[in-house]
Amino acid sequence: MNRYLTVLISCLIVLFSSCATESSETPQEVDKPSDYFSGVWVTSSASSVLDSKENIVKAVSVCKEYGINNIFMVVWNNGRTYYPSKVMKELIGIEIVEKYQGRDPLKEMIEEAHANGIKVHAWFEYGFAASYGQNGGLILARKPEWGAKDVNGKLLVKNGFVWMNALLPEVQDFMLSLIKEVADNYDIDGVQGDDRLPAMPSSGGYDEYVCQLYKQEHNGMEPPADGKNEAWMTWRADKLTDFLKKLYTEIKTIDSQIIVSSAPSVYPWGKNEYLQDWPSWLEKGYIDWVIPQHYRYDIDTYQSTLVQQLSYVQPKDRKKFMPAILLQNGDYNPTEDYLKKMIEVNRRNQVTNECFWFYEGLDKFPSFFQTYRQ
Repeated sequence: MNRYLTVLISCLIVLFSSCATESSETPQEVDKPSDYFSGVWVTSSASSVLDSKENIVKAVSVCKEYGINNIFMVVWNNGRTYYPSKVMKELIGIEIVEKYQGRDPLKEMIEEAHANGIKVHAWFEYGFAASYGQNGGLILARKPEWGAKDVNGKLLVKNGFVWMNALLPEVQDFMLSLIKEVADNYDIDGVQGDDRLPAMPSSGGYDEYVCQLYKQEHNGMEPPADGKNEAWMTWRADKLTDFLKKLYTEIKTIDSQIIVSSAPSVYPWGKNEYLQDWPSWLEKGYIDWVIPQHYRYDIDTYQSTLVQQLSYVQPKDRKKFMPAILLQNGDYNPTEDYLKKMIEVNRRNQVTNECFWFYEGLDKFPSFFQTYRQ
């Protein structure tokens, strides 16, 4: 009798313990996936977020309220860093964007975001671009040999951006030194490039170094004068992919938990214009997340673009893919109905995560974001 009684009491203890554990969890904790991703970019243009610690605190609070759990903060823009950089101090004598002298916006953002359970990614917005206008700014004034060249031997400029030679080892080492500086010195969750990292306009690559390298690998043949020659584009794109491999490897050596991501242009346009072969990046395992810029202004075009981009993603890499959604650009904001439809299209295509361009658009849609991840 005592043996049966002991068994009965043990069963009752397990049952009550299980019930107590279940009742202590809120429905939100049970129903909400622990690994969901929702991101937003914090920029330095058309934004005042980084202008003060108080603004950063407010921005993080808004992100938390609206279910944003990843912030991509600009740290490299127009030849300046948004953190005190020894690399830039040695190169041009200026360690940080002049208006932030005496502060460290990146440190302030990391501390505030982490205190609220939000990850921070250092976004190297300008990538291999030296400046917007200014003939390359202080960087190319100090290092003119770093400038990329077009087919006429002129400094490479596209849409106003002046480019460094992304295939030149010294330029690649410079970019790596900036990214590794952040990884070494900050409790960062990720580093990110975009349509300028890794990238170079397909009209570039006509400097002496790249031409000689091409000739060495092609039995003395000169590079095609047509920048969009398919084989010539692929050769240069492969060199950028090799750079990404090196970047990925070196960052993971510093900290294997740091997420390496990029927000490139959509494929194949991005390869044709900026030599970005991101399907290859995914296939070869050189990227943790790819977030193509699905910036479209009607739902039919958005849907067709999403389906097209997904066709380049292998099943094993689906969790590494998420679209970037246009929330604000200048005076433009989508309607709330259109915004909801984009999310619905994502879910119908088994895409469960997205990133929003950019922070200033969040407050235009309070009712949407208050229920976005519920």
